[in-house]
Amino acid sequence: MTVLVTGGAGYIGSHTCVELLEAGKDVLVLDNFSNSSAEPLKRVEALTGQPVRLIEGDIRDRALLDKVFSDENIESVVHFAGLKAVGESTEIPLDYFENNVAGSLTLLQAMKAAGVFQFVFSSSATVYGDPHTVPIQESFPLQVTNPYGRTKLMVEDICRDLAASDERWSIALLRYFNPAGAHPSGRIGEQPNGIPNNLVPYITQVAIGQRDKLSVFGDDYNTPDGTGVRDYLHVVDLAVGHLKALEKVAKKTGCIAYNLGTGQGYSVLDMVKAFEKASGKDVPYQITPRRPGDIACCYADPAFAESEIGWKAEKGLDEMMADSWRWQSQNPNGFEN
Repeated sequence: MTVLVTGGAGYIGSHTCVELLEAGKDVLVLDNFSNSSAEPLKRVEALTGQPVRLIEGDIRDRALLDKVFSDENIESVVHFAGLKAVGESTEIPLDYFENNVAGSLTLLQAMKAAGVFQFVFSSSATVYGDPHTVPIQESFPLQVTNPYGRTKLMVEDICRDLAASDERWSIALLRYFNPAGAHPSGRIGEQPNGIPNNLVPYITQVAIGQRDKLSVFGDDYNTPDGTGVRDYLHVVDLAVGHLKALEKVAKKTGCIAYNLGTGQGYSVLDMVKAFEKASGKDVPYQITPRRPGDIACCYADPAFAESEIGWKAEKGLDEMMADSWRWQSQNPNGFEN
């Protein structure tokens, strides 16, 4: 039986493909390469010694999806495909709703028509908005502060309604905190288009000389050093979480959300210091105004994921930073080397 991975050529998708293949799964990737290229999948094949079958296409293309489900013996879907930048979502919200919400809706409709009901959704901690307290538990109120987060919450709502309407659905909503790091081989990692939206690749690009300095967005938050605090987890740990979620949806129906995080918050300046320690490189930075939609502090209570799907983050901050630097230093031009 096959696992369809939408957006499988992306940062988290490619690392998850490694874990799926190493667990003996047959993987079929669907990707339109809007944020990626085919090169990561070639490297996944080299790392695992397993073929990655690929279809270039868009989740909004219902005719294509129907053909894929008709031609392939698909048992489950891991859904990464979508736009993912908080700041950008405030500038082009219609694009985010069309890609993330309408695309997911089309995918779910095609799944139902094909009789495929096991679904793992790439959600986000942004569905909690600005939490009233931390650590964040899955039972906290859901609210959003930006269009990106709203698209994730809307798809979550669709999934909950779907599972309530038809007991055949088995859905895991994975609420990621902040993925960072790279595969320890240095062969796959995060390659942002243009200016990075995420902190760690920006830090690594400054360290390698591609950017002059890091912009720290705000130093007046109510946090220990005034900079934003987030829960950063290693991308390989995150990828393993999808494998654990797939195992769960194969056994239990309904729709359940899981936090995937470490339970530890680090500030922007904590991350800079940790990277400098791991790499031996200086990272100059400047304080700039806050970004729209950003919040002060966000980190997970990951206990539910550990008790329900047997997942716990294993890799720490030092490993995250060492792997990030290995990826960046070995691949200064990303996948275009």
